[in-house]
Amino acid sequence: MTGYGKATGDLPGKRVMVEVKTINSRQNDLNIKLPQVLREKESEIRNMLSQKLERGRIDLIVTYEIHNIQSLPVINKDAVKIYYQQVKALSEELGIKVSKNILTALLRFPDAMQVEKEELAEEDWTNVRYLIEEAVGKAIQYRIEEGKALEKDIVNSLTRILSALEEIRRFEPGRTEKIREKLTQLLETTIQADKIDRNRLEQEIIYYLEKFDINEEKVRLKQHCDYFLEKLNEKSSNGKMLGFISQEIGREINTIGSKANDADIQKIVVGMKDDLEKIKEQLLNVL
Repeated sequence: MTGYGKATGDLPGKRVMVEVKTINSRQNDLNIKLPQVLREKESEIRNMLSQKLERGRIDLIVTYEIHNIQSLPVINKDAVKIYYQQVKALSEELGIKVSKNILTALLRFPDAMQVEKEELAEEDWTNVRYLIEEAVGKAIQYRIEEGKALEKDIVNSLTRILSALEEIRRFEPGRTEKIREKLTQLLETTIQADKIDRNRLEQEIIYYLEKFDINEEKVRLKQHCDYFLEKLNEKSSNGKMLGFISQEIGREINTIGSKANDADIQKIVVGMKDDLEKIKEQLLNVL
């Protein structure tokens, strides 16, 4: 969702600069700053930004650089004179000397400066709209370039998770034998060897092996990862969907770790969790 675009152009007597900035946000959060003459078009501008940029914290700033001196505010001399007379009379009444800086203060009084209300010509609005669209287009292109880098990082992290899933298979045969030996030794230290019911022992070992079996979790994890890549390759905005899938991936990784009962597999799971966290951080910036 991170993007930036800028466009400049000229109108009669002024130069227009349009800036568009976008950053992460769960919603479409618009913040628009416009010159007074463009306020009547704010609703139309908001609709334009919502349709083109979809989601994120979006800041649009349109500024005018005045070239024509006739467009600048002028001092309302009559109003300033009346203000001065009133201030002077009040100063004499209170016995306070009028400050040398009184003029600066008077110019801040209401209506001390006159600004001729500017009407927005249709041709000017067409030009400003074009500049806004140009700036938005540049912001979108910026997003696309950022998205390519994000996609590469996300795919690399997901590829490492899938590789780690394959690596787990190397430790599964030894893991099964370790569980069998551990249960047998535990039973033999508690009960005399000649009193152990070997048939019952075998049943219990099978029960625990089934309890610690992680095949279903591995299958679901692979399916979730494949689905994630499928959605990642779609052209439509699917950042929220990818977030949901990453949660499911996390559940399967956590279950594998809790059921592994093997130090080597748990080390692999830690690496998988690290890569998943990187994916989740990157997804915060995906539409």
